[in-house]
Formats: sequence, structure tokens, C-alpha cells
Amino acid sequence: MRRRASDLVVVGGGPVGLAAALYAVRSGLSVVVLEPREGAIDKACGEGLMPGGVHALAALGVHPVGWDLVGIRYVCGRRQAEADFSGGRGRGVRRTELHTALRSAAAAAGVKVFPLAACEVVQSSEEVRVRTQGPGHTPGPDISGRYLLAADGLHSPTRRALGLEMCTRGPQRFGQRRHYHLRPWSSHVEVHWGSYGEAYVTPVGADLVGVAVLSARRVPFEEQLNEFPQLRERLANASVATRVRGAGPLRQRAVRRVAGRVLLVGDAGGYVDALTGEGISLGMAQARAAVSAVEAGRPHAYERTGRQASWRYAAMTHALVQATRPAWGRQAIVPAAAALPTVFRAAVRELGRSNT
Repeated sequence: MRRRASDLVVVGGGPVGLAAALYAVRSGLSVVVLEPREGAIDKACGEGLMPGGVHALAALGVHPVGWDLVGIRYVCGRRQAEADFSGGRGRGVRRTELHTALRSAAAAAGVKVFPLAACEVVQSSEEVRVRTQGPGHTPGPDISGRYLLAADGLHSPTRRALGLEMCTRGPQRFGQRRHYHLRPWSSHVEVHWGSYGEAYVTPVGADLVGVAVLSARRVPFEEQLNEFPQLRERLANASVATRVRGAGPLRQRAVRRVAGRVLLVGDAGGYVDALTGEGISLGMAQARAAVSAVEAGRPHAYERTGRQASWRYAAMTHALVQATRPAWGRQAIVPAAAALPTVFRAAVRELGRSNT
């Protein structure tokens, strides 16, 4: 069985895939989304939207409920440095709330989301055909489109199946996240720097705080927190709200972002690190660039426009990861930010500005 071809098939119904579908509808393109998981999908995520991401979502009519963020604070022991965003406020948003808001917007826009997994992608000079699988591993219909956007995440099966996976070398980092029932003590995202990793504290509600830890050490979450005694003290009397979720390895690379009529967007197109918190903002910028290339009938233009959307993130994140890899670099980051407040404020302004 085969369904009538759409202009665009989106593989992956997470935030970036749904944003791509909304951009497609606004461009007058017909679109279907393939996502086998039902309901709001949770995942390990820092859950802090930079101002650029908040603006991009608002432009799509999406306003997820959360906690307004005014800037970023670096913490190392008793030393601190903080800077505010200059381009508006960010927002701490539960991943499930963000996904629910985007699903509602997509449904209101008439986007069809099929509960199907993409098993195989076959291309011709005219279209892309996706062989699918339904619930319980039952064979699904073939779904055809003129183009396909792969938004299927960090470990994208589409990227791998098309031979676009690139080997990564060197130390890898992993993320873990848990929520606590606790009134936020700040409207800044706090980044606690330790000897081996960082802990990101993001308020996401009036009585809910998310804590995400990034590190190359693969040890349990509770053991990771031992690196941050000041943070652990704050959490001591708070009740746990959610179980620990993990993600990684974070560093992923793609040979290229376009293969014929298939375009990789979001984490599927490669990922450096979660250190700067720009994942959603970047993914939305890439989704818009990919849809624009499809609308123009020039998919290969996305190699350039997708790179333009992500070069600043990639350069800043890579530089910060490299600078803080040695122990002396990690120990110096907060004193340097405190001693050079103008430089730190400029960096936070860059993080806060819109990619779109």
C-alpha cells in the first residue's frame, strides 16, 4: 500500500521536526510527519530556551508555559559571574510542555502525524519513498514525498542508513537530567563548574527545577552531584520529581547535511555539545533553512544555509569545550568571567541572540 506523495515528509516528530512541519505549512507545502512514539516525548535536555528560541517559537504561534530566564550565571565554589541577555528573555520549559505546545500548533495547522517508524528510505530523481513500520512491528504503508527532512535525533537512523555518519574521535561527553520539587532561587540559568563536568540548573516552573549534568565520566547522577557541594546542599531537602534520563555520546558528525532529496536537520545533522544550551534555537533555524531550500527546489542550497545557521554555535561551543577540557581551563573559567565582565556579557549576548 502506498500513500499519495506530499511535498515534504518529515521523519521525527520532536520539537525540530514539528517546527519544520509548521514552516512547511506556512510556505504552502503539503507535509506529513512520521513519529512512532505517542504523546509528549521526554528526553534528557537542559530545557533552557535562549531568547532566539523563544522568539522563533512565538513567530510560529507557540508559547509554551515555563519560567522566564534573564541570563546566565557561572558558579565555581563561592565564586560567581553573571550576565543578562540583551535580546529579551529566555524561558525554562519542560521538554514535555514544549512538545505538547508544538503538537497542538501542528494539529491546528492541519499537519498529519502518522504513528509510523521509518524503516528504509529509497530515492529516485523525482521523489523519496519511505518504507514504514506500524505499532507492534507491523508493516506500514509506503509514504512518498518530493523531499524528506530527517529530524530523528542525535543518533539518527536516517543519517546512518544513508552513509552520512562520520566517525568521531577523542573523549566523549554524556548528559543526565533530573527534576526537583523546589521553588527557583534565581531567574538565571546557573552553570556550576566542577573538575570533570558542569551542572546546569534551569527553573522550569514555580515549584520545579531541572538539573542536568554534562561530563565525560560515566557514573550515576548522584555521584556526579558530589562534584558540586554547593548545589547538592541546595537540593538536600527537595523531593525528586522525575527519574534520571540520560543522553549521549553528545558529539556527532555528519559527512554532509544533504543527500539527494534528503536533508538532515537538528541533531541529526551533527552536534557539538550541549554546553551553550542552543539546541532548540539552532534546530529551528536549520528547519527553516531546510524548508526554504525545498520550497525553492534547491535542496543542495541547504548545505550552505544550514552551515550559516550553525557556524556561530559550532565555533563558540567547540572553543569552550576545548578551553575547558584540561583541569586548569575548568578552574579558570569562572575567575576569568568574573575578571572580564565585558567579555562575559558579550558572550551571553551572542548566546541570546536569535539564529532565525
